[in-house]
Amino acid sequence: MAFSTPSTIKRKDLFQQKGFIAGSWVDSISGATFDVKNPATLETIATLPEMNAADAQKAIEAANESFKTYKKIPARQRSRWLRRWSDLCLENIDDLALLLTLENGKPLTEARGEVAYAASFLEWFAGQAEQTHGEVVPTANTKQRILTVKEPIGVAACLAPWNFPIAMITRKVGAALAAGCSTVWKPAGETPLSALAQVVLAQAAGFPTGCVNVITTLNNVAEVGETLCQSKLVRKLSFTGSTRIGKLLVQQCSSNLKKLSLELGGNSPFIVFDDAKVETAVEACIMAKFRNSGQTCVTANRIFVQDEIYDRFTEALVERVKTLKVGSGIEDGVFVGPLTHDRAVQKALDHVNDAQSRGASLLLGGSSFQPGNLPGYFFQPTILSNMSTESLTTREETFAPVVALYRFKTEEEVLEKANNCDVGLGSFIMTENVSRMWRVAESLEVGMVGVNLGLLSACESPFGGVKESGYGREGGRQGIEEYLITKSILINVAE
Repeated sequence: MAFSTPSTIKRKDLFQQKGFIAGSWVDSISGATFDVKNPATLETIATLPEMNAADAQKAIEAANESFKTYKKIPARQRSRWLRRWSDLCLENIDDLALLLTLENGKPLTEARGEVAYAASFLEWFAGQAEQTHGEVVPTANTKQRILTVKEPIGVAACLAPWNFPIAMITRKVGAALAAGCSTVWKPAGETPLSALAQVVLAQAAGFPTGCVNVITTLNNVAEVGETLCQSKLVRKLSFTGSTRIGKLLVQQCSSNLKKLSLELGGNSPFIVFDDAKVETAVEACIMAKFRNSGQTCVTANRIFVQDEIYDRFTEALVERVKTLKVGSGIEDGVFVGPLTHDRAVQKALDHVNDAQSRGASLLLGGSSFQPGNLPGYFFQPTILSNMSTESLTTREETFAPVVALYRFKTEEEVLEKANNCDVGLGSFIMTENVSRMWRVAESLEVGMVGVNLGLLSACESPFGGVKESGYGREGGRQGIEEYLITKSILINVAE
């Protein structure tokens, strides 16, 4: 199959198969390795160092040594490096997108979109680097003056997921580097190539030795994570992933009260009211549900449709989903690629079977399959109707291209159902009624609301959730604050 290996990229140095510590590409101390596979073909596309706690400690020490000088570099210079890095991402967008598609599976068009999205964070935080102002505080004591300054917190550990391996790295480290922090990255073992390519570009942009370090691991994730959590040299940890792992990281960081930002699991309600434009709602649902094959933390997981419009919306959605092409992400016209690993396929099957056992109707799809005889982790675009609130999809993220449709009658009813959830990350509202939009948006217990659209992400907008979806925000002007501390200075001006 054409373009099936990273060897076809134009800029060869973007394809790296080593970790990166203290400015050098390195193997693991133990000599162990792991393979990275293409989820569409199951071919091995790279072999990387299986690093462990000892490697992580070396990366931490390199970052800590770099921080001593990096924190003193003027914000304007940090900004220039970030802008140059952003430019390099866009200049190499085709190569970066190909690497991303090969290791993650998402279609090339979508991969190009993620690269542009990733670059936007670097550009955004380049602008934010010089906006970290302190303030002069009015005092009650006329013999004193009080002012505050913002300072980088220290070494930042950035743990990124496999579903957006480029954008989640730049959203974290862009903010950290803009603030003046040095960094240790831990990309997902399934998708490390995208992060390593970003190292190449960050170095080319001019960032000093040691302020970027990368630990690669697939099987030693637990011990590497524990090392980052328990190290007193690491002052900040940012993690995107499951709520279960997030809770474990909180426990491991508690001994040194490390500052944390956690973007954890979601279970986004997608609410279609009877006054919504059906075509707009269907297209928004397609984007919110099928982007990255349903593997996003804000994917529409519970589709609530009001009775009066339920049948019309369902019929239109079924017809639209039938047009979606499934296959390898490098094929023209593919909209739904493979899932990233076999566990995701099994979870999707479990959710479909559970829903049917509780009375749901299967309108489309419902099983794994091999489009074009590809052996990868594919699952049919699936639509389930008349879901029970007792179903697994009500309580868990499906993380697959499976639509679960629920009926509702009133605004009060759907708000109760939407908020009856332990997590609160994203949500979507489809309505033409402005008053209803405000009421519902303000009543949903989530960190983000999309109205008449299927996307929730922009570099200018703070991203994060409430309840067991975590705390802290990434992106927006709030994103850089996660890597800063406020220091107060009190001055005696009495004669």
